[in-house]
Amino acid sequence: MIISRTPFRISFFGGGTDYPGWYREHGGAVLAASIDKYAYLSCRHLPPFFEYKYRVLWSRIENCRTVDEIQHPAVRGVLGFLGIERGVEVHYQGDLPARSGMGSSSSFTVGLLHATHALLGQMPGKRRLALESIHIEQDIMKENVGSQDQVSAAYGGLNRIDFLPNGEISVKPATISRERVTELQSHLMLFFTGISRTAATVAESYTRAFDKRKRQLRILRDMVDEGIAILASKGDISAFGELLHEGWEAKRSLSDCVSNPEVDALYGAARDAGALGGKLTGAGGGGFLLLFVPPDRQEEVRVKLSPLLHVPFQLEFSGSEIIFFDPERDYVDAEQQRDSRPALGFRDLELSTLGLTPRIGGAVDRE
Repeated sequence: MIISRTPFRISFFGGGTDYPGWYREHGGAVLAASIDKYAYLSCRHLPPFFEYKYRVLWSRIENCRTVDEIQHPAVRGVLGFLGIERGVEVHYQGDLPARSGMGSSSSFTVGLLHATHALLGQMPGKRRLALESIHIEQDIMKENVGSQDQVSAAYGGLNRIDFLPNGEISVKPATISRERVTELQSHLMLFFTGISRTAATVAESYTRAFDKRKRQLRILRDMVDEGIAILASKGDISAFGELLHEGWEAKRSLSDCVSNPEVDALYGAARDAGALGGKLTGAGGGGFLLLFVPPDRQEEVRVKLSPLLHVPFQLEFSGSEIIFFDPERDYVDAEQQRDSRPALGFRDLELSTLGLTPRIGGAVDRE
């Protein structure tokens, strides 16, 4: 049995520039962080007693005979990519709901990839996990997704992630003091809007015509540098919240699907109650609302947004991990080991039933 734990993420600046359709020509960058809310994936080889070969438990239960029959696209993609031929059972549990803008789909892919690599006796590095997950989601699953979520899930931490036109991805931890990290965390609040949406659908509304949105995307990209400069300085951290507000205004201009009247009303209410800035955490349309609020105004914001679920969180710095590993005896190996034992003669069998062990030369040992 293998259990992996993979974090979800929040993205501050640069979202949209991590899509290969953009950065393969213009380059891109994001400032993002993983948080202490996780996707848990457990997997094991399925004992050979069942009519099915693959069992997958997520929001539904699937019992399948072949990988191609599996309905969950990431499970089908990961098992196919790794060429898993033996029966496998996969269980998923998540701290946050799917389709909520927290990178949950990529955390699932990274976590399952990590767990199945471990099932095969392999220890992939964080870079390999990120790149293979990007390949599975973009090339095998054919999802219209960016490349930041997989990196944040695999690496963990508060990072500047650069996407180069040649396809290379550079991950640089934000080198700020522990006190500054604590100060940043104390200003962040997360609320669940209850609005579910598919990130790929929202993203498609603006990724189909990047050339018409060059100005907005370049602004979003430049905000990564500004955000890091604020965090690295000793100045008032409120400037970070104000920059988040500018970034949200720029992000909203990408497409009519990024926001909606309900989200605008919630964001406006939060601003009226003291939030300096904020954004929806993913491509847009719904999910989680991330707010930057001075600590002395947070109770007012909680009251103003009382219909919404407030989700306390902290940044985390571990990334995807194997948190449980219990190697199991392989049924196939056991059969082969049994078949490879030398056959016992009649006298040997007779001695063994008496608790005696035959020795070379005909002498007998009592056990």
